[in-house]
Amino acid sequence: MLIRVDVDSPHALYDQVAASIRADILAGALVPGDRLPAARDVATALDINQHTVLHAYQRLRDEGLVDLRRGRGAVIAASAAPLVELAHEIDGLVRRAAAVGVSAETLAGIVRTHRAPVDDPGTRAPRRTNRTTEEDSP
Repeated sequence: MLIRVDVDSPHALYDQVAASIRADILAGALVPGDRLPAARDVATALDINQHTVLHAYQRLRDEGLVDLRRGRGAVIAASAAPLVELAHEIDGLVRRAAAVGVSAETLAGIVRTHRAPVDDPGTRAPRRTNRTTEEDSP
């Protein structure tokens, strides 16, 4: 696994680290169960702050691609496996969109706002948490 960052890029360093790992998952270079390097090691190798790497790992965790476990570090989650299969379909969609004049930014916006059909068993409803403390109780 090779993580690259460009300090002159307008994109945040943590986004670049996360994008690099995400790309390795899509390419099949990282599979469920693979451990990511310790944040300290990545930070040292890239000459960036350790918290920047941790932020990238947390973002990937929030996307469901990485499991973070105290003492075990960051591990590629089982839920990342379907992404390899989807990568080919995504490539085709991007090519078709470009062929009809739809920009990557527009396509990304459409994907962000798209909601899967409710009856699709492969989709999950957004998680909603209602937390109440004793102070909130009447």
